[in-house]
Amino acid sequence: MMEFSWLHAVLAFNTAVCLLHFYLDKRQQRALCRPKPHPAVAHLYSDAEFEKKRSYNLAKLQFSSVQNLWDSALTAAMLLAGFLPATWQLAGVLLARWGGGRPWLQGDVAQSVVWVLLQAAASLLLSLPWSAWSTFVLEARHGFNKTSPATFIADKCKGVLLGLLFLPPIIAAFTAILQRSSPYVGLYLWAFLLAVQLFVVTVYPTVIAPLFNTSAIEQLAASLSFPLKKLFVVDGSRRSAHSNAYMYGFGANKRICLYDTLIEQASQEQVVAVLAHELGHWKLGHMPKLLVASQIVSLAQLLLFTAVRTSSAVFVDFGFPPGVRPALAGFLLFQQLIGPVDEVLGLLSNLVSRTFEFQADAFAASCGKADDLKGALLVLDKENKGALASDPLYSAYHYSHPPLVERLAALDAAGKKAL
Repeated sequence: MMEFSWLHAVLAFNTAVCLLHFYLDKRQQRALCRPKPHPAVAHLYSDAEFEKKRSYNLAKLQFSSVQNLWDSALTAAMLLAGFLPATWQLAGVLLARWGGGRPWLQGDVAQSVVWVLLQAAASLLLSLPWSAWSTFVLEARHGFNKTSPATFIADKCKGVLLGLLFLPPIIAAFTAILQRSSPYVGLYLWAFLLAVQLFVVTVYPTVIAPLFNTSAIEQLAASLSFPLKKLFVVDGSRRSAHSNAYMYGFGANKRICLYDTLIEQASQEQVVAVLAHELGHWKLGHMPKLLVASQIVSLAQLLLFTAVRTSSAVFVDFGFPPGVRPALAGFLLFQQLIGPVDEVLGLLSNLVSRTFEFQADAFAASCGKADDLKGALLVLDKENKGALASDPLYSAYHYSHPPLVERLAALDAAGKKAL
């Protein structure tokens, strides 16, 4: 009788997820190959425009499918080859060689920091070809890329510098908490991660310019008592022709960001309608609800982790020598083990997100913006070459926003109700 192995269980589950993705991709491919767009949007596109749109979405799907297969195979190979214990040992060797006997460069905390940096470096190098191909081949072929090689390299360098600045103290603090033997370590980890999350949201990079002042937007925010701190225009056109708008922040420090491409492509009334949608998320309390739900899930997972973190069998199954049980490694291995739970949570998250999107659309319609929001969605879809056809299973698994046709139908109903 074959002995149970946590490693083999993880590999089997990851393989099942990979096959599921492949199956869903094939379903979506059939949906995208339909010869005509949905009647609700057919009037927007000539045959040539529809063919370009379909070609772009098929190319994106093919790229994503190949990348997923590669990532799954690479992950399996690295787990079987003992990548995690090997890089843990390498981190110890590097510290012993270059640490110079400094006390603060000794022990599991310092080794954990170097270990994570080694993994981050490997991840960056392995993902770089895919990122470059997506930017300079896929997006460029379909008229979206505006990123120069210099900007691409600069962005990657900025990411590296930010990682070097923020990762070491966060990993060091996290590992120090993990090493505690207190029964409340799960609570300590949760409180620390919550503090980090709130800090990131507060200082979220706003490398954006110039302040966008539109009286109609200010009036809408004021009528809803929305604590609008700032309204930014993101210079997204430097990198891509895609459009977007989003809101972030908590308390009185709410900020709304608009891509400059959105302002160029849509009318002022349509931009205001998009912002009414974003304000709907605030008015309906979606952000606090999502925050509370995510924290409940996070706390439950951390409490579960503290119950299994001392299992020596898990470390041995993943290639760590007997008796070697780094605190941070236990947490990373636990993340592998709860993969099935994360898949279910992802489906539930998409379901909740789509529900909130419908509610925010209905809120915009209640403000008299239904027709303008429909116009904005159609403009954005046309300019971004969104998928006009979506397989229901594929969209349920992958989409955090409802498909366009469903949103248009819901807006029609909400608009009639608001009259």
